[in-house]
Amino acid sequence: MNVREYEPAQIHEKTGKLDLLSGICKLYVTITRGVPLMVQLLIMYFVILLPLGVERFAAAVLCFGLNSGAYVSEIVRGGIMSIDAGQTEAGRSLGFTYMQTMYHIVIPQAFKAVLPSLANEFIALLKETSVAFYIGVADLTQGGLKIRSITYSSFMPLIGIAIVYLVVVLILSKGVSILERRLRKSDNR
Repeated sequence: MNVREYEPAQIHEKTGKLDLLSGICKLYVTITRGVPLMVQLLIMYFVILLPLGVERFAAAVLCFGLNSGAYVSEIVRGGIMSIDAGQTEAGRSLGFTYMQTMYHIVIPQAFKAVLPSLANEFIALLKETSVAFYIGVADLTQGGLKIRSITYSSFMPLIGIAIVYLVVVLILSKGVSILERRLRKSDNR
């Protein structure tokens, strides 16, 4: 079999090229997906970045970015793998280079396939930021807990936090559904 008969995302697995890079990426994704986010945040800040003098907010952004990056990479990889190999062959037969084929044919189709999963990952990331208060980053959850400690009332501050998160998630979900509808309409043209 020729290397071109495989899907683009499988080429490195079939040819043995990029083994080191592939191994590093698999290790990163496995560790990131296997360790709870709160533990990652605590390790990132207290073990790795605090001795270097990095601020709490920067540590939280870095940790959330690395965590979400692992999930997004798997979502995108799955989307690319879902595209039929015939699409790549069609692009190559038209004279496109590998990069042109990916840019003009594979990625647009993969984007439509992974959009709901990417939106869910973004919403999950938004909700996961509530654990940033464990390292002292001022966020909505920490504000609610401060109000609770002053008023000695748990109900209103915690319900208020929940309502704010719910409203933001509903707005984002509505935006994603509008984008999905527009993408479906562009398919019918």
